[in-house]
Amino acid sequence: MIPFLDLLLDPLFRIPLFVGLIAAAILPLLGCYLRLRNEWLAALGLAHVAAACHLLGMAMHLPLLLSGAGGALVAVGVKQLLKREGNGGYALMMLGGWAALYLVAANTTLGEAVSHALSDGQLYFANAEQLLALGIGGGITLALMPWWNQRLLRACFFPTHEAANQLPAWRWHLSFDLAVALLLALATGAIGLMGAFALVFLPPWLAFRLAPNWRSGLLIAMLTGVSGYALAFVLALKFDQPFGPVLVAVLLTVCSTGFLRRRH
Repeated sequence: MIPFLDLLLDPLFRIPLFVGLIAAAILPLLGCYLRLRNEWLAALGLAHVAAACHLLGMAMHLPLLLSGAGGALVAVGVKQLLKREGNGGYALMMLGGWAALYLVAANTTLGEAVSHALSDGQLYFANAEQLLALGIGGGITLALMPWWNQRLLRACFFPTHEAANQLPAWRWHLSFDLAVALLLALATGAIGLMGAFALVFLPPWLAFRLAPNWRSGLLIAMLTGVSGYALAFVLALKFDQPFGPVLVAVLLTVCSTGFLRRRH
C-alpha cells in the first residue's frame, strides 16, 4: 500500500498536483462571493460557455491562456446580456454552452474524447502550460481579492450606495465576473466541468453554515476545497478512477457530513 504522502509528492504527478491545488484554493473563495451575490448558478453557466470557447481555441491551436481568456470574455458577455433573466439566464447559458461544447467536439479534429475529458476531468495529464496559465490567473485574482472584498460586500449590504455616490461600480463587478469566468475556463480543462463547479459551490455552501463571520467563512471554504481536493487526488490515483467524479463525491461527502454535524 502506497502511503498517502508518497502519492501526493510523486514527481510524476507534481505538476497535476499543483494545477489542482491552485484551483482548489481559489475557486472556493470566488464561490463565497458568488453565493453572497446569489449568483452561484452563474458559475455553472459560465463554466459551460467558457469550456466551449476553450475547446474551440484548442481546435484553432491557440495558447491555453489566450483561449481561456477568450472564453472568459465570451462567457461574461453572455452573462451581461442575460443578466435580467436571473437564474433562468444562467440556465440558458449552461444549456447553450453544453450544446456548443459537444458540437465543436463533433465538428473538429479534437473529437468527442476531448469534450468528455473536459466534462470528466483529466488532471493527471495536466501540463506545465496549464500550471502557468492557472498560476498567472490565480495570482492576479488573489492580488485583486482585497480590492474586491470591500466593494462587493458593500454592494451586497448597501446596494444603493454606489448609485447614490455615482461610483463606477461596473469596474469591480465586471472584473470579478471576468476573473470567475477565466479561472473556471482554465480549471475546467484540468478537473472537469462538474469538478470545477463543485469547488465553487460546495465549500462555500458549508462555510455559510459553519462560519461565525466572513473571514472565517473564506478560510473554511478554502481549507475544505484544498483538503477535499488532496483526498480526491489520492483516491482517484490509487483506485484508477476519473478525477472529476471522485472530487465531486469527496466534496459532497465532506460538506454533507459537516452540515449534518452542525445541525446535531
